[in-house]
Amino acid sequence: MRKIFLGVKILILVLLCVLLVRMGLLRRSVQRVPVQEGPQVVVSGYVPYTLVKQISGGTLPVTMLMPPNAEPHSFEPSPGVLVGMQRAGAFIYISDELEPWAKDLLAALRENTPVLALSRALPERSGAHTAEQDPHIWMNLDNASYMARAVKDLLVRLAPENETLYENNLSEFLAQVDALKQDFQTLANCPQKEVVHIGHLAFGALTTPYGLRLTALSGTSHEGEHSARKLAELTKLIKQSGAKTIFTEETLSGRLANAVAQETGAQLLPLYSVEHISKTDFTDGVSYVQLMRRNLDNLKRGLSCP
Repeated sequence: MRKIFLGVKILILVLLCVLLVRMGLLRRSVQRVPVQEGPQVVVSGYVPYTLVKQISGGTLPVTMLMPPNAEPHSFEPSPGVLVGMQRAGAFIYISDELEPWAKDLLAALRENTPVLALSRALPERSGAHTAEQDPHIWMNLDNASYMARAVKDLLVRLAPENETLYENNLSEFLAQVDALKQDFQTLANCPQKEVVHIGHLAFGALTTPYGLRLTALSGTSHEGEHSARKLAELTKLIKQSGAKTIFTEETLSGRLANAVAQETGAQLLPLYSVEHISKTDFTDGVSYVQLMRRNLDNLKRGLSCP
């Protein structure tokens, strides 16, 4: 009953937005899915965005709903997005666990519009990193390959005349990921094993498989007494661990991490979750593999790897 009621609410909102657009009452500042030529692929965030861009080779228009630096767990689509979803040729998102708002957009799609939840592209296998266990499923390199294959299949449905191109681009991506997997294996040789990270809890798949120990310290608040307590807590934990490097996130505020580094003498190095993308990297079209290779390079540097 609750789902039915929610669907009715969304339908009413969509119809209201359409009416407002026709009346000229929905301002240009409202976020919209732009009108472009060809089947438009609408994606939730940067993970599916970069996969679609690389595999499609620019043959299809791609619209990303979340702006750079947005938080997928708490993002709220604007009324303009609901209107624009009616023009979507396909919709791709990660999972209901990571993006609980995404499933609410489905009622705004036209009937029979292809929808791909990338978490459902993963095989059911022992030891798999599922969305229920960890919503950051793309940080597992094997999962990224499965997700890319699912994206390719959907693109072929939308533009079958480009199937050969999409197959070739997928093969190139898979080769890049395979090379990256081989390079990540070198982390097992790092003399230091403790990865101390302040920020988003998204990097378990980059540490555990290679014999590294991840100490993830949540700390993104920087105000008042809470910040003082957090600073004292993190400083104590880092001194106890003996860590020489603190890993942070490039897109998060660094004031707390900088303060901890000053207290402990540790160096700061960024890690990249891919879902949080800076405006500069978005503009430059930095790829999934490029961001993951940055992670590898900084892990090796921070852990004194050969």
